[in-house]
Amino acid sequence: MAGFGWKLHGDGRHLKPGEVVRPDERLTWGRTIALGAQHVVSMIGACFVAPVLMGLDPGLALMASGVATVLFLVMTRGRIPSYLGSSLSFVGVSAVIAGQGGNAGTLTGAMLVVGACLAGCGIVIHLLGARVIHAVLPPVVTGAVVMLIGFNLAPVTASTYWPQDQWTALATMLFTGLALVVLRGFWSRIAIFLGLVFGYVLSWVLDRTAGMIHSANGAGKVTDHWRIDFSGVQKADWIGLPTFHAPNFSASAILVALPVLVALVAENAGHVKAVGEMTGDPLEDKMGMAIVADGTATVLSTAVGGPATTTYAENIGVMAATRVYSTAAYSAAAAFAVLFGLCPKFGAVVVAIPGGVLGGITVILYGMIGLLGAQIWIRNGVDFTVPLNLIPAATGVIIAIGGVSLKFTEHFELGGIALGTLIVLTGYHSLRWLSRAAGQGRMPLLDAGTSGYDGSADRNDGQAP
Repeated sequence: MAGFGWKLHGDGRHLKPGEVVRPDERLTWGRTIALGAQHVVSMIGACFVAPVLMGLDPGLALMASGVATVLFLVMTRGRIPSYLGSSLSFVGVSAVIAGQGGNAGTLTGAMLVVGACLAGCGIVIHLLGARVIHAVLPPVVTGAVVMLIGFNLAPVTASTYWPQDQWTALATMLFTGLALVVLRGFWSRIAIFLGLVFGYVLSWVLDRTAGMIHSANGAGKVTDHWRIDFSGVQKADWIGLPTFHAPNFSASAILVALPVLVALVAENAGHVKAVGEMTGDPLEDKMGMAIVADGTATVLSTAVGGPATTTYAENIGVMAATRVYSTAAYSAAAAFAVLFGLCPKFGAVVVAIPGGVLGGITVILYGMIGLLGAQIWIRNGVDFTVPLNLIPAATGVIIAIGGVSLKFTEHFELGGIALGTLIVLTGYHSLRWLSRAAGQGRMPLLDAGTSGYDGSADRNDGQAP
């Protein structure tokens, strides 16, 4: 197939200063396979955390990520080096669906529909061009949606994971934060994974030195229990297929999940642009197809009970560090992921991660997801002294974080992420149209004391002017 005839870069062993290995090139197969293994290590923490938090099989998630990555490479004809791992954007959705009485099948059914819609959006973008993204989803909207998805998860950490072992959660949070700040290069990119390992080992040591802990367990019942339960690991086989299940569809669950579509489109577009800048290959013409590929991969994964997929920034970071953008390395990574997915015992070890450890990890992880929304605003210069930007974003974020809901009938209501996203999206475009129709100028809403302090304090050494 065109795009997959990798040619050897130079001698296949060395890179001269300033050189890069392009997507259609490779190093020697030994080095390529080693790079593939590095990509697996880089993504494995997030790829496992997502299904664990959503109550899905991590072994299936890992296998699905390998298959999804191959599908992505084929559909983009080898031009976009990228790994498709488990999407964390649906973690908050899973908590809401579980609170409504839904199960794993309900969740995967909702994600399947979102995946199909994502593929549909990709087709539209492919036909009309990337400009349609900027028209429908300007930075103020995408930033707000990403922020509300992240911060909506705060109660999950506070009420579910952290209470199971508060001191282990605190230690894990501190270690992970330290790793993210202090470590450099490859190690900083796997800091979340290192935090999981640290918390796991700490819990194992505490079980053997301090005995059982009296706290809430995974079911929320306060009791004496071990931090780590290895019974599932002992029963699991070394070789076998992961647990598959069919999705089922619920209108309320689908409505809760659909707002994530906004975040997925923005995420994919951002990653494609980043890869294009690194490789020096403008990929605007492939952006729509990349989104179609991600949506198709999500449909394929969720159809058998796996999580939704998305392109991984962790692996983009590995490429930036190594200057190797070869899709051959991603093919090797995909093969490793499928092999690991065929080891149920490996997956059982991940499922046994203590709740306290997840508490420490999710405090940072959920906060980072939320603040990515702020990063979108900052990078695009969104001005919140303008009412058109301020009002939809402010109301949507508060509605989502606060869990505000609107009940339409006895069996249908909108709330949280779904309602917040709807407010941001429709509110922005409606107010934009009304302001133009009314000939309203963009006068600042906030006063100078709020919107103009950034420069004056610095110029006066922190003293009032």
